[in-house]
Amino acid sequence: MKLLIKNGTIVTASDIYKGDIYSENGIIKEIGTNIEYTADEIIDAEGKYVVPGGVDVHTHLNLDVGFARANDDFYTGTVAAACGGTTSIVDHMGFGPKGCNLKHQVSVYHEYADKNAVIDYSFHGVIQHVDEGILQEMNTIVEEEGIPSFKIYMTYDYRVNDVEAFKVLETLKELGGITTVHPENHEIVNYFREKFVNEGKVAPIYHALSRPERCESEAINRMIDLAYMAGDAPLYIVHLTNKDGLKHIKRAQRRGQKVFAETCIQYLLLDIDRYNEPNNEGLKYIMSPPLRDKKNQGALWQGIREGNIQVVATDHCPFSFNKDKQMGRNDFTKCPNGAPGIEERIPLMFSEGVVKGRISINKFVEVCSTNPAKIFGLYPKKGTIQVGSDADIVIIDPDKEVKLSKDMLHENMDYTAYEGFKLKGYPIYTIARGEIVVKDNKFIGKKGYGNFMKRVKNYY
Repeated sequence: MKLLIKNGTIVTASDIYKGDIYSENGIIKEIGTNIEYTADEIIDAEGKYVVPGGVDVHTHLNLDVGFARANDDFYTGTVAAACGGTTSIVDHMGFGPKGCNLKHQVSVYHEYADKNAVIDYSFHGVIQHVDEGILQEMNTIVEEEGIPSFKIYMTYDYRVNDVEAFKVLETLKELGGITTVHPENHEIVNYFREKFVNEGKVAPIYHALSRPERCESEAINRMIDLAYMAGDAPLYIVHLTNKDGLKHIKRAQRRGQKVFAETCIQYLLLDIDRYNEPNNEGLKYIMSPPLRDKKNQGALWQGIREGNIQVVATDHCPFSFNKDKQMGRNDFTKCPNGAPGIEERIPLMFSEGVVKGRISINKFVEVCSTNPAKIFGLYPKKGTIQVGSDADIVIIDPDKEVKLSKDMLHENMDYTAYEGFKLKGYPIYTIARGEIVVKDNKFIGKKGYGNFMKRVKNYY
């Protein structure tokens, strides 16, 4: 397909300028002014922002947690992503059978995604146990599968201990990969969970109180020190929620460590008071780490502005309120963890971030598109607008006003955590590899159009 976008205000992480973009067969061929080509589709973007498609590097589609399964699969989830202005995702694969090798889940997730995803996608490897076989297999996954990032958990059933984490960090450094980590102190979390349940304190608020901020920040600091001892192995902190954790990250970055941080839209806009909503509505917000005291939000926004937090993702992990979440109505520990957000991220970051003056529009592009693409081996194919890049483009109407509600969204969900948010500015076109897949909030793409992205190694 030949596509010509004219008269738009083009925004990248570093520039903003008026111009035209011409793409052919999914690749940007020319950027300039007064471009005149015969095209299959011509879009007049006068008065609109033309930005790189969003890159969401923290999603959980098709996630099976044993007693519940995420409501979005790789079709419905990527349709929702596209409608919200995201054109690439990197999904965190769920755990497989006990003792399985790394390739097992890669194969399972290809079955989930291939011929279903409507935008391009990749996976993060997942570490369930560590032995010499796993450490050797990591090389195969990096080299042959094109998956140079792996996630370890410091909590849950398949958590790693410090020595195992150290070995993963050391191995991935040698392979040109990066370790991503869910940082929480498992023993302290479990202590509080058991204590509260024994005391009959089982309402949603006790989910948050059982996972204090210091449980997260202590684990962040520990992982930073392990990465340092592993020869400054690159480390990516997922879903940062609080200012104490951010202090540890800043200190590491100041001394030159290769530490990257991600926060998620919910931690920027929602707070711990949500757990006290009536009629058990607080169950909607049971996620780990939990929502925090509102005082943390300003610090996180500042961390974004100052470059200490490089990525804003979603941790999209959608469980229905009327069915799945109700498992926790009499005991928060029985509630599946997670909330939706794959469709809301770009509109919320534009309206709440750019329009309200919290961040510049260049910073918006940087944390939603460019940095995630760079950190995870997709740049410059993804995450920017330049000749030779994929024509993954989103056109935002800065004057379009929207009141968010579940009824206007495409997630396979019965709620949105952002019901009633009034937004100014909204995506009106999503273009994936040169094809218009969303127009005016209507999905017009094709099931299976998304390709698996083999990612390149980064010697950070």
